[in-house]
Amino acid sequence: MISEQQLVKDYVLVVDYGVGNHLSVVNTLRFLGYRFRVSNRREDIEKAPSYILPGVGAFGEAVNNLKKLDLIGPLSEQVLGRKKPVLGICLGMQLFAQDSQEKGFHKGLGWIKGHIRALVPEDGIRVPHVGWNNIDVLKKDPLFTQVKDYPACYFDHSYYFDCREDAVAATCRYGEEIAAVVQKDNIVGVQFHPEKGQNNGLRLFRGYFNSINLKVTGYA
Repeated sequence: MISEQQLVKDYVLVVDYGVGNHLSVVNTLRFLGYRFRVSNRREDIEKAPSYILPGVGAFGEAVNNLKKLDLIGPLSEQVLGRKKPVLGICLGMQLFAQDSQEKGFHKGLGWIKGHIRALVPEDGIRVPHVGWNNIDVLKKDPLFTQVKDYPACYFDHSYYFDCREDAVAATCRYGEEIAAVVQKDNIVGVQFHPEKGQNNGLRLFRGYFNSINLKVTGYA
């Protein structure tokens, strides 16, 4: 029997800031049996025990939406100040950077030092980068404890996170070597889409949620 006190703690907040793919993330969480909530309200940000920051779209629009919703301060306070776990997906991961060169110059959240830069088309290298690529795992914990070496992941992006090597937990070779996963303390971000990654994606979510002690409840 799950107590009401456990229910308060055993959920992840999916932050809906208007440019996310939160519905596909929510469907995956529901399938896996994790309790979740979806919100963009400041009070919900402050109460949540952990976060998923999804994202599909333009960096500048995403930052502007976070500003309009007055979420940058509360999110930074909870993630940096109170060290609550956060998982960023695709654009959500790129927002962790200091800034982006996508369609102008835009400041990011600055949670991990680095910059968002454009992928460069080359012979045989198309931009955007769309499709399945194997990644080279540099740090098994917390994402890759339940997947095999060099798992195939699904990418869909035109920009990448250029950051310090010690913040890179996995890489992908697409013309050049780019960060597939960034990681710093309680902050984890993936450039690919685990919610579209079939079995590997499900195992990745399981590994991550096990690391933050999120329990399977069997319902949302």
